[in-house]
Amino acid sequence: MPAPTSLMTAAPLETIGSPQLWAITVGCLALLLGADFLVTRRPHEVRMREAVGWSVFYLALPLLFGVYVWRAFGSQASVEFYTGYVVEKSLSVDNLFVFMLLLSAFAVPRELAQRVLLYGIIGALALRAVFIALGAAALQRGTWAFLLFGAILIVTAGKILADALSGKEKEVDISSMRSVRLLRRFMPVTGDYRGPRLMVHEQGRRALTPLALAIVAVFATDIVFAVDSVPAVYGVTEDPFLVFATNAFALLGLRALYFVLLGVLEKLRHLNHGLGVILGFIGIKLLLHWAHGIWPAVPDIPTLVSLGVIIVVLTTVTITSVHANRRDTRRDLRSVTSSRPDG
Repeated sequence: MPAPTSLMTAAPLETIGSPQLWAITVGCLALLLGADFLVTRRPHEVRMREAVGWSVFYLALPLLFGVYVWRAFGSQASVEFYTGYVVEKSLSVDNLFVFMLLLSAFAVPRELAQRVLLYGIIGALALRAVFIALGAAALQRGTWAFLLFGAILIVTAGKILADALSGKEKEVDISSMRSVRLLRRFMPVTGDYRGPRLMVHEQGRRALTPLALAIVAVFATDIVFAVDSVPAVYGVTEDPFLVFATNAFALLGLRALYFVLLGVLEKLRHLNHGLGVILGFIGIKLLLHWAHGIWPAVPDIPTLVSLGVIIVVLTTVTITSVHANRRDTRRDLRSVTSSRPDG
């Protein structure tokens, strides 16, 4: 019996991304990254007011872009964009926690932290563009790609939930990172930071600074993040342009958002539970979407329903995290009170 045609081939992907729209989007992205480079050219410690201002700016951009998509291409494309953006922004917050561990492990001075983050964002954008192109090519070759993407997300969700339920904390072991070990093997590394410089001349030869190692480590983690995030957003929309736009908007504001959430990230103790549920849900959605193409009786989850589920999950884990933090605070206060001699 011949295999179903939907397993072997797929129609060309529909996209709202005309060459002109792609050119405008990439051009605006380059301008924004250039502005970020100007901001970080002079190393300085980022104050909360500056971080909040940039965060509000970068949150307003996708909101306005979604309105533009709604008016130019209809409500379905706009809902797909907003849903994909929420997914990518949620995953990026978890990425920030890993960046925080990396910056701490490399003892990056606070005034240089935003430069490391900016290089990390540029690397992430480049990697996402490659993965998005590969994903689009896979989808054009056949709907079997939905099975692959769904499997990746379900396996990732299982690992995240297993670690979260076991109480295992995220750790960063610099000495075990192959990229860092490889650099140290071929080039000497200075013992201290030299401002924003990545390489210096020392004792007649070139040497890397610890800042260069920190940036390479961030690039290495970007690869892992891309493997998770690109299939996740393809579970929301098959439009390569919208996939790229959601990734770009989610990543652009990370530099400023890092400093806003620096004291909050550790308090979102249930965030990984929520991300595991979201990735698992999108993985199942991809499998159902593949099956729906073969057997129409199989339900295909609408994008609007996906957006509702994602918002409910994120709201729930935020509330439970706040409740758990307050409970621990009350317990600690009772413990301190009972330990006093006059208690």
